[in-house]
Amino acid sequence: MTDPSLFARARHTVAPPPALPAAGRVRLEGEGKQALETGRNRLIVTGALFAAVFLVIAGRLVDVTLIGRSAEPRIAAAPRVAMETFRADITDRNGVLLATSLETASLYANPRRVPDPAVAARKLVAIIGGDSSELEAKLASGKNFAWLRRNLTPTQQYEVNRLGIPGIDFQRDERRVYPLGKVTSHIVGFTDIDNKGLAGIERRFDQQLRSAQRPVRLSLDVRAQYVMREELQRSIEEFNAVGAAGMLLDARTGEILAMASLPDFDPHLPGAVPPESRFNRPTLGVYEMGSTFKLFTLAMALDLGVANLGSTWDATHPIQISRFTIKDYRGGEHRWLTTSEVLQYSSNIGAARIGVAIGPARQKDFMRRIGMLNPAPLELPEVGQPMFPAQWKEINTMTIAFGHGLAVSPLQLVNGVAALANGGVLRPSTLLKRDPLDVPTGVQVISPETSRTMRGLMRMVVEKGTGKKAEVPGYRVGGKTGSAEKISAHGGYARKALLSSFVGAFPIDDPRYIVLAMLDEPHGTKATGGFATGGAVAAPTVGRLVARLGPLMGLDPVDRPPARPVVPVQNARAPGPSVAAN
Repeated sequence: MTDPSLFARARHTVAPPPALPAAGRVRLEGEGKQALETGRNRLIVTGALFAAVFLVIAGRLVDVTLIGRSAEPRIAAAPRVAMETFRADITDRNGVLLATSLETASLYANPRRVPDPAVAARKLVAIIGGDSSELEAKLASGKNFAWLRRNLTPTQQYEVNRLGIPGIDFQRDERRVYPLGKVTSHIVGFTDIDNKGLAGIERRFDQQLRSAQRPVRLSLDVRAQYVMREELQRSIEEFNAVGAAGMLLDARTGEILAMASLPDFDPHLPGAVPPESRFNRPTLGVYEMGSTFKLFTLAMALDLGVANLGSTWDATHPIQISRFTIKDYRGGEHRWLTTSEVLQYSSNIGAARIGVAIGPARQKDFMRRIGMLNPAPLELPEVGQPMFPAQWKEINTMTIAFGHGLAVSPLQLVNGVAALANGGVLRPSTLLKRDPLDVPTGVQVISPETSRTMRGLMRMVVEKGTGKKAEVPGYRVGGKTGSAEKISAHGGYARKALLSSFVGAFPIDDPRYIVLAMLDEPHGTKATGGFATGGAVAAPTVGRLVARLGPLMGLDPVDRPPARPVVPVQNARAPGPSVAAN
């Protein structure tokens, strides 16, 4: 056990510290207070500095997130703002895209920052294409800015980025694209590199497309457009023609559902094709449309009371007037013809005599009323100016009666035939979709009774006349063939260069659609007996079109004609007005 006395001795061994004098104690207490005061002051200063730093950071955050956003656009907001400036879409009547804009990247350079122009040019050309020496010249120009390539693909942008060349950068851009390519090229048109409309709808509605966000909706039905283009191309190849034109028009509303011009072009590369491929034949071209004009001649005569279906006309011999001879194709019938037979056999002589009976003044007035003397009103800048004689003499009246001496666009012809078939109402055609409740009233150019008679005559041409190859079981097509010699570049007519056409309506008893097929300089084949006339080449084209378009447009074929005849019986051989040979 431990001895308690040891603890007692240990306590007495440790001596207490000596007591400090009073002055020493005062000095130590003063130094301690001073040290504490200094430490406290330093803490206050340090805290104030931290507070100031945090206030600066907070202020900057407020500036960036709130104040700065309204003062200037930030990079993060730029794409959203730019997207609103995209050119509006163009669609068909069902909303199918015909033209749209895609965001792309365009490549540019600050040549002063490019270290080795030759090496940079060689690497860039391998990705973006082009001429290496031309690109090198741009990079070595010493300028502050140079465009290298507009509208790169995402792959090209990625590959250029990987090169890491100093002084090379990208700018957000947009490119106009046409999903259907050639199919609607003449209608939709195209833009330049800066997305300014240069042709077609793109040019006509350039300002609207730049400012609007809603698409421009056309009257076209791309299904019908595909069929039209395909059948015209087939006829070009079959008859070795230099070109073709075709249209499908709604006879009740004036809406153009299909319109094709061949050859056509790629709207993404309009400068890479010859001018004739960009030429819009249905609207810009003006042609003497040949015997299709006989429809207007007969409608005039019937509506004015100059003739009835039983009137007869001397077609026994050609007409000699001045230095001109008017004769029928392949000699004609060499007999007197009734009014309806003039159309059935497509007699130039008979039509000329009817024209003389009508007279120049009344013929000119009718042609103006039915839209043949003024450019067709249409939402395209490419619209042709009709050509007609300055002095409308008797010889002009005679030739115009069978489709020579007055040149119009195929669009004008289709509009006029629509008026003959739809009850006599001429409506302006359109490439914009129309509301069924907002269809123009139109102008009554012939009586409903005359229109009904004309439908019967058009049906007769297909049943018994020159348009037999346009017949389609169940759709009762009516129409008229036309074959006109083209005007030669050296004056006069080129005898072997025909413009062959067929214009028709279906179903003819209550027409829904007007259809046109026109072939430029077709050549006869063994199957046509060597003939290249409208009845031989254009009528079968229309027949194929109707056979495909009828079901597509929702028209059910009928097994039999209506109970009431379309053409009233009017003593088919009864004598009537006649014109003696000149």
